[in-house]
Amino acid sequence: MNTLYATFGSGNCFKAHLIMHQLSLPHQVHWIDVLKGEQKEPAFLDLNPNGTVPFLLTAEGKGIAESNAMTWYLGKGSQLFPSSAMAEAETIQWMIFEQTKLEPFISPARFFSVILPERKTEMATQIADWQTRAALGMERLNTHLSARSFMVDNHYSIADISVYGYVHVADEAGLDFGLYPAIGQWIERVQNQPGYCPILSFKPAA
Repeated sequence: MNTLYATFGSGNCFKAHLIMHQLSLPHQVHWIDVLKGEQKEPAFLDLNPNGTVPFLLTAEGKGIAESNAMTWYLGKGSQLFPSSAMAEAETIQWMIFEQTKLEPFISPARFFSVILPERKTEMATQIADWQTRAALGMERLNTHLSARSFMVDNHYSIADISVYGYVHVADEAGLDFGLYPAIGQWIERVQNQPGYCPILSFKPAA
């Protein structure tokens, strides 16, 4: 069985859980409290020297440390995997775009706004800069989705899961979905897919 090391509320961690949930892949979750620094404890660093979550320990005992690499590995051979070499290339393109133009700015702006709000005032200048940078990526994504229903080949795939992880909570980072109607419509389509579960349902047991 796959084991996912995750922290509550993380869009990157949610991606791996969502695809396993939608493909009915048995898995267990080991929760890591990053606010307490558990990702830097020796036991976890022995598993993942990067000291980051998510981290996927496969049933074969191999480790994968990047969220989009996880969706690629988990989706391989399923209906969610790209159906051609060109679709594979486009999927990788959007995965890289997500990790360079969206996640690096949405994630910290959201973190200091809703996860650690006591530092929001202190981080106001940085948050504003992250929002400006994220808006550029959101504009590009909105243009792309204006002409199609899903990210690649017009059907739901790992490309959508990879981009969705943080984009669907961009409002928590202070971005206005009203400025990106095509993204809002795409989010609704993703949420209507079989086996979908919301990010806040992915949480430690009480």
